[in-house]
Amino acid sequence: MEGFPRKAGRVLIMAPHPDDEVLGCGGTIARLTEAGSTVDVAIVTVGKPPRYDRAGVEQLRAEATAAHALLGVGTTHYLDLPAAELDGVPHADLNAAIGRLIDTARPDTIFVPFVGDIHLDHQLVFRSTMVAARPRQATYPRTILAYETLSESNWSAPYVEPMFAPTVYVDIEATLDRKLERSLPIDRNVAPFQTSVRRRRSARWRWCAVQRSTGARPRLSYWSGR
Repeated sequence: MEGFPRKAGRVLIMAPHPDDEVLGCGGTIARLTEAGSTVDVAIVTVGKPPRYDRAGVEQLRAEATAAHALLGVGTTHYLDLPAAELDGVPHADLNAAIGRLIDTARPDTIFVPFVGDIHLDHQLVFRSTMVAARPRQATYPRTILAYETLSESNWSAPYVEPMFAPTVYVDIEATLDRKLERSLPIDRNVAPFQTSVRRRRSARWRWCAVQRSTGARPRLSYWSGR
């Protein structure tokens, strides 16, 4: 993508859970903010009892706040929908909640979780964001990038579910340390082999899948870069 990330404009990162945005594109967030972009993060869900312990939920939110401050995030939006239970939320309600967010944030670029992720929350956030980001008015997102999440992407049945196949890459060598620093508390949610083998393999280059819209007709492509 020519000029990216310098020409990303206002950016909105859609995170189904409070860690996806750091694991998925923390280094890219830092690069974007250093390049002058305003980057907001939307954390769509929150853990609710009895499935989740309240103290653990509060700790995770505090860690997200600290991570966002380090990465230069402008505003963090909490939609507070039930984590691991988005399939119980009427699709129209999820569409509307994300639609209101997009109308408020007015992003030029949106990062979304990949539709092929094994976690159903990720799939639903992708689909509702695509619905909400349609050109419904004069201003709408021109670029949509789907990012890889190590714990969720490419774990579905091969050749049955879509595989993550990036085509755009962002070099985050200069911001990698900031990403890894904020990933350390979150590593408890990721298996050891994911934080070692896969992190080393993909540390410098981060990637995503992209839908880029020009005019009223969207065309599909893929992005790479964390």
